[in-house]
Amino acid sequence: MDETPDGTLDLEALHAAHVLTQRARFDRALSACGYSGVIVYSGPLAPIFRDDQTYPFKAHAWFKAWVPLVDVPDCFLYYEPGRTPVLLFHQPADYWYKSAATPQAYWTPQVDLRPVADRAAARAALPGNLGTTAYIGALFRELAAWEVRTANPRDLLTRLDYDRAVKTSYELACLRAANRSAARGHRAAARAFASGASELEIELAFIRACGAREQELPYNPIVALNESGAVLHYQMLERTPPPALHSMLIDAGAEAAGYASDVTRTYSYADPDFASLIERFDEVQQTLCSGVHAGADWRDVHLSAHRLVAELLHESDITSCDAEEAVATGVSSVFLPHGIGHLLGLQVHDVGGLLRSPEGGEIPRPEGHPYLRLTRVLEEGFVVTMEPGIYFIDSLLAQARGDTRAARINWTRVDALRKFGGIRIEDDLAVTASGAENLTRDAFAVERE
Repeated sequence: MDETPDGTLDLEALHAAHVLTQRARFDRALSACGYSGVIVYSGPLAPIFRDDQTYPFKAHAWFKAWVPLVDVPDCFLYYEPGRTPVLLFHQPADYWYKSAATPQAYWTPQVDLRPVADRAAARAALPGNLGTTAYIGALFRELAAWEVRTANPRDLLTRLDYDRAVKTSYELACLRAANRSAARGHRAAARAFASGASELEIELAFIRACGAREQELPYNPIVALNESGAVLHYQMLERTPPPALHSMLIDAGAEAAGYASDVTRTYSYADPDFASLIERFDEVQQTLCSGVHAGADWRDVHLSAHRLVAELLHESDITSCDAEEAVATGVSSVFLPHGIGHLLGLQVHDVGGLLRSPEGGEIPRPEGHPYLRLTRVLEEGFVVTMEPGIYFIDSLLAQARGDTRAARINWTRVDALRKFGGIRIEDDLAVTASGAENLTRDAFAVERE
């Protein structure tokens, strides 16, 4: 079960204020798009092909934005401006599986909660005429008979996605709690790595410290030993340790009330040179964090990251050219091929990162940086990840060796570092008017050993 936000806070008041913000956002969006109301679906249990089992359930983010109900499929929230949101809570009479108990929590006063046995009962509890109502969520067979005006209208979703980037006080409390849980997990994982554990054993140590099942995490942890750290979204979990341990890159987050943390750390097992490179890289990451504030263009932050990483590559004798030349010629992209970060919240890679306005349109990525997930100017209340990296990726190095970039790379040094895979350090930052609150560093400070 998800960790709830800090129990010392008045969660009921925070959530009540959050729902008022949600209502105002939906009121504006529904009015602008010409809808009288909206149905938001928690999501279905998706069956596995030709099997009687289902995939693990993940609640839709647009539903979690109203209520932190993350583990009950087939719920519906109906909202009509000026009226209390109605939560149709799926509670079937079933002896094969245990039905969810009727919630009684800090958030329940904000909804008119009505248990329903199935989708037919949910439809009966909704207004008879849904001809001016929008629907948001996965489609299901019976939906056509509900006769909603439209499902997942792009104009409505665009407005909601644009607004969602700014977090309420309640959401920030949830994100702080998610970071505290992740910090506990990361400390346990670091201890397991130091003891010589396998990738699977390290993941299990992380999960146990978080007090969660794997399906309750926002994403499957990346636990990469040695050269596997060069695979950006490494998905394997080897069950035996490698013959020799050199390094660990762990990218793993936790959830609280449906909100995600996204945290990465890198460790050297015994090599002092690589440990020194990690320490110097951490300074680069913290310099980038210190430059985050409302009004900053994230594209400029991304390009600054490339310059700082290029400086470190030169200082560390990995490249022979200065930072400006490394960025201009694409040498820095050999070692840092991904974006510097993304919006974070109800989804790990939260929506709306490229939107130009509530009406739509995209802010283009800088030329030569196709994987950047965020191009907006930061606003107070945004939550972003800061995750620079240096990697020794065979395919990218092979491409560079075959063109003009080869003369700018110290191949002897690169070959010596390949066995470590790479370095990534990632924190979650809440943007303020003058800077940023580092949710991750604060969490690690609280969750001291």
